[in-house]
Amino acid sequence: MGLRPVHVNIKAVDASVVGRFWAEALGWSAYSPGVTTYVGPAGGLVWPDPVVVGVDVVPVPGRKTAAKNRTHLDLATTSLAHQAELVARLKDHGATPLDIGQGDVPWTVLADPEGNEFCVLEPREVYRDTGPIAAVVVDCLDPRAMARFWGEAMGWVVHKATDDLVHLRSAEGVGPYLELFRSPHANTAPDRVHLDLLPHPGDDKAAEVARLKALGATDLDLGQGDVPWTCLTDPEGNEFCVLALP
Repeated sequence: MGLRPVHVNIKAVDASVVGRFWAEALGWSAYSPGVTTYVGPAGGLVWPDPVVVGVDVVPVPGRKTAAKNRTHLDLATTSLAHQAELVARLKDHGATPLDIGQGDVPWTVLADPEGNEFCVLEPREVYRDTGPIAAVVVDCLDPRAMARFWGEAMGWVVHKATDDLVHLRSAEGVGPYLELFRSPHANTAPDRVHLDLLPHPGDDKAAEVARLKALGATDLDLGQGDVPWTCLTDPEGNEFCVLALP
């Protein structure tokens, strides 16, 4: 069946501020169940959510470096007016425009209050039913090879594949896409943004971790110590974690 992504983990010096920003960006609510700030649909904290991929903002002592994150979020919009309104509103809440060499494109590249990159997309039919997060985008050297790993890891289906970009989505056709985007730059530094995955009820976490290692994942020591989750990297060195079932 594969593991399911339950949230995008974002590191921040001030998790409450960054969490409130992402709640504004997604039209969701910020919850503080512990030391982290979780952002998910309004109406009360539900974790794991049965459909959405949430955002979990984790406090860390160090600020982001100038290096671009290899993982970022693309936000969906329903019209050009919605796109313009969202960009303007997020700038009022601390977002800043970014030039990462994108040139003249119909989407807008921004950074959250601590410099984490994201894009506000123009309306696209492919994202009409994803919810506010259109896609989780991961930079990689070889999108097709990475699609084989992530497709097997999560049991997701390839919807479109070129040498430069691969789109995957859950087999149920719900929630955001995972998009693997070709980048000429290899991963060289710890990222501020990564996916956290969760076994399905009844599955064995240790067996799932072993399966991922057989697919090419490797152990990652970030100084996390004795914790219930397992830190790994994909075959190109991008970080992710496998969480314990609640």
